[in-house]
Amino acid sequence: MPERRISDKEFFKAWETYRSISKVAHALGLSERYTAKIRRDYENQHGVVLLAHKQNDQKSIVKLAAGNIELGMENGTVIVFSDAHFALGRRTTAFKALLWLIDELKPKVVINNGDAFDGAAISRHPAGGWDETPSVINELNACKMFLGEIEDMAKGAKLIWTLGNHDARFASRLATVASQFKEVQGFTLKDHFEDWTHCMSCMVTDSLMVKHRWKGGIHATHNNAVSSGTSFLTGHLHSAKVTPWTDYNGTRYGVDCGTLAEAFGDQFVYAENSPRNWRSGFAVLTLVDGHLLMPELCIVSDVNPDYVEWRGQLYDVSEW
Repeated sequence: MPERRISDKEFFKAWETYRSISKVAHALGLSERYTAKIRRDYENQHGVVLLAHKQNDQKSIVKLAAGNIELGMENGTVIVFSDAHFALGRRTTAFKALLWLIDELKPKVVINNGDAFDGAAISRHPAGGWDETPSVINELNACKMFLGEIEDMAKGAKLIWTLGNHDARFASRLATVASQFKEVQGFTLKDHFEDWTHCMSCMVTDSLMVKHRWKGGIHATHNNAVSSGTSFLTGHLHSAKVTPWTDYNGTRYGVDCGTLAEAFGDQFVYAENSPRNWRSGFAVLTLVDGHLLMPELCIVSDVNPDYVEWRGQLYDVSEW
């Protein structure tokens, strides 16, 4: 027996009431398969996404989570860099390119997605033989110098710093060895970098999460997008790649924005000069009417260590 025809108005009213395939099907006297088809047709015709209750509830939970901030962006550019592991005397090509594109693109938001501070001297991992590691004050001064340049270039942009595992070493070490000094000024990174909004995660839109890390391994970007139900941008793994995932809810992206450091920099001596699937660079996100376009990467080129690859062309950023 053929299913009865349902007007857009009737279907939308039922969907707003129940927000569930099974419940809407029962209320309208339709099969669940036919109801799902009406939903897809409605979304395609009107250019919208009809969210189910389960999806809405999940997003609400994220919004209320401690350490999460919401930007509610609809339009504009967001530049996200990660894993800079800043050190004095190391002005990397990726960092120069970051300044260049901030100047070119005039982003609304710049996100430092963790591990700007390295903290090698206060790591729980043992030192590598007699290798000298930078002092905390040297690394702190490096962060102040390089982040200060970003602040100057990004005038008018909102500055976000999502906490990385290396950043966490700063407060964790102090909390462990000097717990009596809790709440004393200077014992957290946010005391030293007041121009940045510090958080654990940042929901740029309802469907775009930025945080330092989640899933691990070579398929992390894929797993982040599939498991979270939203576009998900991380750092931590230094791999610099974009992985799309498309299902009935449309296309979302898993993104690793790479490292602002050099892949074979002295910060990574623990890797013992082994091959590493890392790339220096950062991510550029473009939002149009709340929709995330396919994320773009600016990557240091193998052609020349002073060049970056950006939108299909090579650019010399050595003067920056």
